[in-house]
Amino acid sequence: MQSPIRQSVLLKKSGLICGITVGASFAALALAGGGGSLPVPTTLNDFALPGTQTGGLDVKHPIVGADSCASCHGFYDSEHDPYSTWSASMMGQSMRDPIFLAAMTIANQDADFAGALCIRCHAPSAFLEGRHVPTDGSALNDIDQMGVSCNFCHRMVDPVYEAGVSPAVDNQIIMDLGANAPTVAQTHSAAFIVDPEDRRRGPYDEGPDFFYHQWEQSPFHQESQMCASCHDVSNPIYSAQPDGSYTLNDLDAAHPTGNVYETFPEQRTYSEWLMSDFAQGPIAIGDRYETQLNEVSSCQDCHMPELESPACLFEDDRPNYSNHAFSGSNNWVLRAIRNMNTNDFVTGLLPDLVDQAIDRNEEMMRAASDMELSIVDNNLNVRIINQSGHKLPSGYPEGRRMWINVKFFDASDAVIAEHGAYDDMTAELTTSDTKVYEMKLGLDAHASALTGVPEGPSFHLTLANKVFKDNRIPPRGFTNANFEAIQSAPIGYSYDDGDFWDDTQFVIPKGAVRAEARVRYQLTSKEYIEFLRDENTTNTAGQDIYDQWVALGKSPVIDMDEGMIEIAPPCPADLTGDGNLDFFDVSAFLGAFSNMQPEADFTGDGLYNFFDVSAFLNAFSAGCP
Repeated sequence: MQSPIRQSVLLKKSGLICGITVGASFAALALAGGGGSLPVPTTLNDFALPGTQTGGLDVKHPIVGADSCASCHGFYDSEHDPYSTWSASMMGQSMRDPIFLAAMTIANQDADFAGALCIRCHAPSAFLEGRHVPTDGSALNDIDQMGVSCNFCHRMVDPVYEAGVSPAVDNQIIMDLGANAPTVAQTHSAAFIVDPEDRRRGPYDEGPDFFYHQWEQSPFHQESQMCASCHDVSNPIYSAQPDGSYTLNDLDAAHPTGNVYETFPEQRTYSEWLMSDFAQGPIAIGDRYETQLNEVSSCQDCHMPELESPACLFEDDRPNYSNHAFSGSNNWVLRAIRNMNTNDFVTGLLPDLVDQAIDRNEEMMRAASDMELSIVDNNLNVRIINQSGHKLPSGYPEGRRMWINVKFFDASDAVIAEHGAYDDMTAELTTSDTKVYEMKLGLDAHASALTGVPEGPSFHLTLANKVFKDNRIPPRGFTNANFEAIQSAPIGYSYDDGDFWDDTQFVIPKGAVRAEARVRYQLTSKEYIEFLRDENTTNTAGQDIYDQWVALGKSPVIDMDEGMIEIAPPCPADLTGDGNLDFFDVSAFLGAFSNMQPEADFTGDGLYNFFDVSAFLNAFSAGCP
């Protein structure tokens, strides 16, 4: 049985984008900017979304800093307590993330006020309390710098009120939003609802004697729907058209519907999960993700794995405490943040916490896939199996890539061919002879004409209105129709319904006796970091993060899987490799023997003598299998 949310998505998609049209957007741009110029003259209204708005909190109940939570929820178990693990996560560092800051600078260069949408997600307290303008982040305070903080998350309200299940106060909170109360389809890109009062929500019943702070029991905090608020990300200045393209809205106005699937898709991690088998029920792969659960289903099951641990300094162990590590794929930016913000007690990035977080992230990446090697028709077949609940890879698309590296070895253990070679010194990847899994966004002719940015793939994320490539591996339960409905269909590639794996074949070169293969992942490519450096005309944010990228190993590659397979020679005496044994093979052997070449050393003893000739003649007489 389909979940109500999933069913709603499919029903709405069947009648989607029929009435969305673009009126005077092209003319407005041409008049305001002369046509083909930057920045696009957008306003705050263009990036407006429903949910709790700026000024929507009770003035007596602002978002409080995470440091106020640390005295009870931190510093007693660095690997498990909520504050320590959160502070060394990208949730806790979302507003200090120098990749984000460099990208936001370019977003503001490309479209006026674009940074408002960025800050709304990365520093929600700033948006809620009116410090998201100026949109360069210059008005943010110390609490805003704490990113997606404890108090913010634990005040989030389920947009779907369920009597007897949701906290009773939530119904009025939603009603008070009026037209800004988001539907499920509008809950994306930080269109969240936040309790105006500081009533801290979580999955537990704290009982009548709990006095430390106001609290509400909230099942929402264990549901994947909570993650949709920031892990389905759209650009609301574009509207989907019936032909599958996206065109600029009339300016100085909110998106006509605010529906996630009628805006341009930047990230669809939550929706990918929603259309996977994980959303339909638990899958028995819990042992991969350091959780005590045998079966996993929700985002939290993998990214906040359950264990037995106290949630507070004064408590006994909870049998199903959720670790607040929020592990993902980030394996170097935490070190950059620490280098650029030297007061560890402000950032919470103590050296051991950073090391532990990076170890967890790399372990999660290794758990996310399996690789199987086989020989098919004299080709090496590399199968990558997606063991995550979303596409592999997923999330922020810019600069992130996964690829296959294959090396073939001869009898002397020398590499005779390599595919997908990566140079650690130059950070350059050879892409022409392997498969690179990635999502590439860019501008179509419409957006190019409006902005002057060349048509084609581009890192100008705020201007992008077309997906040029998406060959990322889908999760269990994938169907083409469902993923088209969530704007996450394969582009420039194809998968059959039901696939959650991908096969790639490499021709086995002559003389190969074994092959080694790796699935490799990189968070920040050289091309992207150079874009952030070179396109920034405002400040030094791009150069600053480029310098850290260089100093910290140029975004070190994670080997997600690695394996080796022996390659049996199909016919030892077939030295010409044409599948036939004839005079030409004899001639090839004699030539190699005369020149003492390795292929003539049939005994493998490093000598060239009568025994090699005898071994060759015996193999020739035996014929090919």
